[in-house]
Order: sequence, then structure tokens, then C-alpha cells
Amino acid sequence: MVNSWLESVHDRLFPAACRLCRAPARDGLDLCRDCLDDLPWLPPGCPRCAQPLDAGPGTPCGACSTRPPAYDGCIALFSYEFPVDHLVHRVKFGGDLALARSLGMLLRRRLRERGSPAPDRVVPVPLHPSRLSERGFNQARELARPLRAAGLRLDDRLCRRIRRTPPQAGLSADRRRRNLRGSFEVRRPVAGGHVLLVDDVMTTGATLDELARTLKRAGAARVEALVIARTLRP
Repeated sequence: MVNSWLESVHDRLFPAACRLCRAPARDGLDLCRDCLDDLPWLPPGCPRCAQPLDAGPGTPCGACSTRPPAYDGCIALFSYEFPVDHLVHRVKFGGDLALARSLGMLLRRRLRERGSPAPDRVVPVPLHPSRLSERGFNQARELARPLRAAGLRLDDRLCRRIRRTPPQAGLSADRRRRNLRGSFEVRRPVAGGHVLLVDDVMTTGATLDELARTLKRAGAARVEALVIARTLRP
């Protein structure tokens, strides 16, 4: 609560400029209201993978009905297209941690709007130590930080990445799944409970699927995902 109050005072005294148009930012974010409204927000879709559906929310998509992923649900704020891809790149490759905080605040808002029972712990998708050393930070952890202001437990030591996999870009969904097998390790038993994974972008869901499967083998009862954006299937 104290941190939230200090952040509010700081934002009023030193208002940020919108990262997209340079107009004054609003609501403690690094985006103005007009740009925020114009982002490619996703409507409610498949409850398992967040893919928008013509049939409306609440109905699993064909892919999840045929081959359910290990994660039990996913919330994605945006479609991974301009300008969201630009914002994610600024965080991931430009080290814009202030922008990561703003995007994390949007994740926190969505969780509050959903009104579902709070997870027992929030787990950022881990980077391999060598990649973390190169980048200097884990973008998933930076996105997850604002969730602590909602009273959620951030547990970034529960899981670790034990294999440095080749880049996933350009690989098919099946190749991505094979590429990621055995990539994660859970450091201690989970003993039931609800785990919420946080990441920046969901493409095929292979990373979330492998990590969720690893967590369930360690005892997690339910695993959901919360991401900034997802790539939409045709």
C-alpha cells in the first residue's frame, strides 16, 4: 500500500509522456488514454488459450478441444501486432523497465476485472541463466512485479530454466514443443494450489505448456497464464 501511494505521488509530480505519441500519459501508465484505447485489445475468447472465437467466450477452440494444453486457462490483453509488438520490443530488447511496469499494471487491472479467486503464487516464466546474464533482467519478472500491489505472492525462485533452447522464431508448433521438452525444473514440491504464469508474448503456447506440465508434475493443481499479447491463429 505504501509503495502504491508513493508511485501515485511520483506520477502526479512527474507525469510521464506517452511512449507512442508523446502526449501526457495518464492513470500512472506510460501511455495516454487515446493510445491506450486504440491498442488491439482482445475480446474474451477460448477460456483455455485466449484465441478469439466467433462462437463467443466460454467455448474452447477446436485446437484446445482436440489437444488440451497443460495450462488450464490463459488471459491475453492484446493481439501481438503494431503497436503492441513495438512496446514489447522496447521492454525486451530496449530495457524499458518503466514501460514494463505500465504493462504489468494493465495485467493487474485485468485480473481485478476478472474477479476470479486469486492464485496462490505468481511465477514469471524464467530465462536461462546465460540469457538472463546477457539481457540483465527477465522481462516476465518485470511485468509481474506490479501484481504484488494486488496482494499476490511473486515466487520467481520456484522454477528455473535448465536448458538454453535455440530461438523459437520460425519453428512450427510441433517443433517448438520438441524444442522445449525438459527445459524447466521446479525447485521444490508445489503441493497443490493455483499457479499463475506471467510472460510477455504467447505465440503457439509451447513454452507455457511445457512449464505448466512441469509444475503439475511437481504437484500444482491448477496452472493459468497471463500474458501481454498473443499471436492469433488464422
